[in-house]
Amino acid sequence: MGNRFSEQPGFLAGVPFFQSFHIAILGLDSAGKTTTLYRLRFNEFVNTVPTRGFNAEKVKLSLGAQRGTSATFHFWDVGGQEKLRPLWKSYTRGADGIIFVVDSVDAERMEEAKTELHRIAKTPENRGVPVLVVANKQDLRSALALAEIERCLALKELGPGTPWHLQSSCAIIGDGLREGLEKLHDMILERRKALLQQKKR
Repeated sequence: MGNRFSEQPGFLAGVPFFQSFHIAILGLDSAGKTTTLYRLRFNEFVNTVPTRGFNAEKVKLSLGAQRGTSATFHFWDVGGQEKLRPLWKSYTRGADGIIFVVDSVDAERMEEAKTELHRIAKTPENRGVPVLVVANKQDLRSALALAEIERCLALKELGPGTPWHLQSSCAIIGDGLREGLEKLHDMILERRKALLQQKKR
């Protein structure tokens, strides 16, 4: 399923080079990373199996009906099993943004998710890279509230230099994914602008 290009029907074409983004999709195994990827890719639910390596997709999307902005996202969905996590840094090298997917129902592994999120976000090469935390499975009754997830993941401790946004989501039906991606897009553009201003000084 990897390495294909998608332009979803009705979305704008003609994306300039600077509107191309490299995004790593990370998270613990069974959090819903691949479901998130293929919901964005096909705009429909795709039954998935545990990712043993990675899935790569190039997706062209329009962002914001009012703005009429379109962008190309190069998504790298990397397996979340413990033995694969050391490979994450290879996929975040040079990334414009990170999508970190958490299972909102799996309270027992929230501390583990926090450890992995902070480890990857605080590596020297990822400092300042915007992070979109997707709180998946929010449609389920036993899902933790967003405020509790924010506390469990200690998102405010990522540091002032790392912009982040916590997005409620149900990847199976796509709820919240577009809104979250728009937030990530905005954070990436803000960071690019800030880096450009630094270079001019």
